[in-house]
Amino acid sequence: MHLNPYGADAVLLAVNLVTRPATTPDELAERCEESGVESRLVRERRVTAADLAAVRVALDEWLAVVDADDEQTRVDLTNAMLAKYTEHPRLTNHAGDGWHMHYRPDNVPVGRLVATLISTGTALHLAGRGITRLGRCATDGCDNVYADLSRTGRQRYCSPACANRDAVRRHRARTP
Repeated sequence: MHLNPYGADAVLLAVNLVTRPATTPDELAERCEESGVESRLVRERRVTAADLAAVRVALDEWLAVVDADDEQTRVDLTNAMLAKYTEHPRLTNHAGDGWHMHYRPDNVPVGRLVATLISTGTALHLAGRGITRLGRCATDGCDNVYADLSRTGRQRYCSPACANRDAVRRHRARTP
């Protein structure tokens, strides 16, 4: 049995799609393939405008999880996404490459597939790494999101560039 891409890869796909939204079905397919998350399934299915719209709805719900004011709200919003997009886990070997878990029925549209991956991946990320490990960049003027995959759980910036920019700003503020 092997592990699915539920978890960090799915959460990073959500960060990617929120930071640089896909504007066409083809772009959504490319971004899913680039992430490596269920890329074979996305490649086999034609991504439609309805899939793109479904992913946008799921990403809006995911942003509410990121922006939750407290842990219980974050948990409640994550659980609502799980209830909406996932089903009971099941073992499958649909591709003939080994048994693994799915949290969705087979043959769902790509929009539902991505929403399932993001909601399940987010739940596993928060449960496994810590409930506070999603957020918005701490740099003034940057509203990008991040998924904290650091060992220490102290990430505050969306990128090294923003971390450096904020460090320079703080340094200059201290220097007379």
